[in-house]
Amino acid sequence: MVIVSLYNLKGGVGKTASSVNFAYMAAADGYSTLIWDLDPQGAASFYYNAQPKEKGAAKKIIEHNMSIEDAIMSTPYENLDIIPADISARKLDLLLDDKHSKKQIRNLLKAVQQQYDFVFIDCPPGFSLLADNIFFASDIVLMPVIPTTLSVRTYDIVKSYFEDKGVGVDKLMCFFSMVDMRKNMHKDVMGELVKDKRFFEYYIPYLSDIEKMGISHAPIEAFARSSYAATCYRALWNEIKEGVLE
Repeated sequence: MVIVSLYNLKGGVGKTASSVNFAYMAAADGYSTLIWDLDPQGAASFYYNAQPKEKGAAKKIIEHNMSIEDAIMSTPYENLDIIPADISARKLDLLLDDKHSKKQIRNLLKAVQQQYDFVFIDCPPGFSLLADNIFFASDIVLMPVIPTTLSVRTYDIVKSYFEDKGVGVDKLMCFFSMVDMRKNMHKDVMGELVKDKRFFEYYIPYLSDIEKMGISHAPIEAFARSSYAATCYRALWNEIKEGVLE
């Protein structure tokens, strides 16, 4: 089982759209896939039109009052299940505040390691005990980066955080998101950051079809398979898949 988390210190960078699309594409490729929405905003759950089975499910899972298996729901798509988000996820830091906190998410996922080839975790933005748990549980931390000046600073902060926490900076893999190649700044920032060799070649442009995911409640390939947005996500997913599974 490969655990892939989608994370950025900032919000609004295309993190959730990417987690939804990558999970769908992994499932479409025949991999048994689970997406765990741990962002209390619940945007990934919204795209999949999924509601938690019980109120406060996220809190109950961490407290061991609900098994992770019982929280899993099927989606309309073959090979793809989801653990929907709920607002109780905003308080998970309080439950993880003990000496074993960094291992709790990883230990919970051991219960389903025989059932899934891929687990995608949609993370809330920011640094927190929950984020630390997710980082330590993950085989790969995928970070979408909008190529702006502030994003360069954010990338440097996240990389330093990984080094300071002993997470393993090698698991941090990045891709450019919401790219507008008409802007010289975007091209300049991309040219600078790729020197660090943590960025994939393919990127996600700023495209209106991605915004339509919220209207269709579906991943790009499910409602606009022939679109340029679907082509971009598919190319990037294939590149990521090769990097993860090599």
